[in-house]
Amino acid sequence: MKRLLHTPLALLVWRIALLYAALMLCRAAFWVYNAALLGPPEWSELGQLVAGSLKFDTVSVVYADGVFILLSLLPLHLRERRWYRGMLFWYYVIVNAVLIAAANLADTVYFRYTQKRFTADEIFFADNDNSLQLAGKFMAENWYLVLLWAGLVALLAWGYRRRTHEESVFSRGWAYYAGGTAVFALAAGLSVAGMRGGMTRMTRPITLSNAMLYTADSGGKANLILSNPFCILRTIGSAGGVKYRKYFTPEELPQRFTPVHRPADSAAVDLTGRNVMIFIMESMSAEHSAFLHPELYADLPEKGFTPFLDSLMRNGLTFKRMYANGSRSIQAMPSVLGSIPSFRTPFVLMPQSLGESRQLPAMLADKGYATAFFCGSERGSMGFGAYARSAGVERLVSREDYEAKHGTRDFDGYWGIWDEEFLQFTGEELTAMPEPFFAALFTLSSHHPFVVPEKYAVTLPEGYTRIHKGVAYDDRAFRLFFQRFGGEEWFRRTIFVFVADHVSSEKFAEETRSYPGNMHVIGFIYTPDGALRGEVGEITQQLDIMPTLLGLTGNREPYFAFGRDVLNEPQRPRWSVSYDGRFRALTGEGAIVLDDSDMNVQECPATPAADSLAQNFRALVQQYYTHIEKKSYTAND
Repeated sequence: MKRLLHTPLALLVWRIALLYAALMLCRAAFWVYNAALLGPPEWSELGQLVAGSLKFDTVSVVYADGVFILLSLLPLHLRERRWYRGMLFWYYVIVNAVLIAAANLADTVYFRYTQKRFTADEIFFADNDNSLQLAGKFMAENWYLVLLWAGLVALLAWGYRRRTHEESVFSRGWAYYAGGTAVFALAAGLSVAGMRGGMTRMTRPITLSNAMLYTADSGGKANLILSNPFCILRTIGSAGGVKYRKYFTPEELPQRFTPVHRPADSAAVDLTGRNVMIFIMESMSAEHSAFLHPELYADLPEKGFTPFLDSLMRNGLTFKRMYANGSRSIQAMPSVLGSIPSFRTPFVLMPQSLGESRQLPAMLADKGYATAFFCGSERGSMGFGAYARSAGVERLVSREDYEAKHGTRDFDGYWGIWDEEFLQFTGEELTAMPEPFFAALFTLSSHHPFVVPEKYAVTLPEGYTRIHKGVAYDDRAFRLFFQRFGGEEWFRRTIFVFVADHVSSEKFAEETRSYPGNMHVIGFIYTPDGALRGEVGEITQQLDIMPTLLGLTGNREPYFAFGRDVLNEPQRPRWSVSYDGRFRALTGEGAIVLDDSDMNVQECPATPAADSLAQNFRALVQQYYTHIEKKSYTAND
């Protein structure tokens, strides 16, 4: 037993455990120092806070000590040399004294002034000549934190057990190399998983916004969960994203474009108090619909792949020229729920996304709405749930919740629960929710690898691309959802919004392979009682959904949004904005394209109206990065 405790693997586990302990001590100091800002933790949320803290601490440990972990397990006798063991000791002590202890304790002081964790923009983009002088002043004022830092460094050095004689569990010869290589490979795999926050197909590399999965308090306890060096190293790629050209003075800028909306006292249509249900549909290009693109199917035997959705569009308010604001699923979430676009970097992946905001779910929650977000993937996957929480959603419903009630047989083998079954489950959950409610659901099945349940493999149309059968499956899933729950009282009192996250990677028509056709998506609003009907022929975008819903539900408060209320704000620009290496705005005058570096117009029709729109578009981009820089997305900024 003693020999096992002296193996390189056992000693490494002990040394890593010390880092977790140091991080938790730093977190305790962070809370004590900033208790007034963070608020007291409640017993009911303690388990989630600890779970989230451990996840982010794991990423921090791997970021800081990934090299140390692999060097400690290198399957060579070289690691037994005295100089090699000395090198590992000093790496462990020095690197962790800076990245684990110093960075987190610096956060303790820094947070009080900025209400955010220490990230890369403070290190790589600071332009203060007196930074060292300020650091010395802060250290003198907070000498007790300096003592704590010294104590943590001493703990790491003492706990390293440098004088312990390491004994490999494997004998000399082939067993030493084979066993050591297996352990090394396992450690490398676990390190990659820890760095990403998981290794499933649905896992994307963890970001700062993932802290919202463990608390709804973005301004307080989410910052308590986070730790460094994760916050620094994860934001290196996006820290410089706030660099932008200022074309307009602070006084002139809001005259050109402002994201602050001040609603009128009345609205074109008043649906105050109704439930709101948003379906964000995976890869639902407009070209899938024969209603939106009848010309594509005029001479073909299969007349589109969304017959049920087409029937709803004929009886609802249809946006015939609805465009996505991005080309990735993670860009759709802030566009739809918060009316916030993504330009150079997806908004969700920016550290600034944790700034103060008042998005659609939060605004409706303040009016007494229960809020929920549904996605059939596993909890936390793809960053959807984390962003929903930051937008003000209280309850997240995922694959785990479905399988707790209905078992594991409905997993599609790739992404999550089949959409048909998950939609039925969602209806059951909505039936039990108090009214009024706000809910959003992200579909999964119309996605690569484009498979459908075996029972539908023959009956669904083959289509003209690989995705068409999956689109037809989702259309059928919506039909069954409406058939089952259409008689429910809550259903008749609900505003249903259907919008795609982006166009499909599988293109059918030639015009959908390039801009703007490659951004044209399905988008419409349906009310069971016919309160909303008609067609909107002008250009609309995902950003317009939040303002339009706020107008429909009777909001009269100022709010922050980059889109427009389609029914009540005729004075705002009718366009769709996006970024693909250049800033683009699709307008009724044509496409305005701005160069990324100097914001000069590259493409624009030569008319006075287009020139004015180009100026307004520059102002929109400037407003976007101004608020990114301020980390604030509210009307009261």
